[in-house]
Amino acid sequence: QVQLVESGGGLVQAGGSLRLSCAASGRTFSTSNVGWFRQAPGKEREFVVAITWDGFSTYYADSVKGRFAISRDNAKNTVYLQMNSLKPEDTAVYYCGIDKIRRSAIWHILPRDYDYWGQGTQVTVSS
Repeated sequence: QVQLVESGGGLVQAGGSLRLSCAASGRTFSTSNVGWFRQAPGKEREFVVAITWDGFSTYYADSVKGRFAISRDNAKNTVYLQMNSLKPEDTAVYYCGIDKIRRSAIWHILPRDYDYWGQGTQVTVSS
């Protein structure tokens, strides 16, 4: 069993930055790809970025490429999401999830391919 806790959200002006954290408990974290998703009011949960279990590869949604950066520290069981140049359209609740397939060699961008979701952290970007 894995538990995830997201933190670091808040209110920021457009152009500002935030750093989100996803802290995990459980033995499978270090062998699992991790993804960040976000969900705005009235919209479906959408893929943001994912990182491989070893941290060597990343995959970004086009909407955040060049602005967001994902990293992980397996010694701390934590994945980070550095968000720069934030825009009002980035406003959403951000969730991290664990890829259902250990050491997956395929990028998964659908929520159904992830489990062990955290409670989410709210990011609000004002214009």
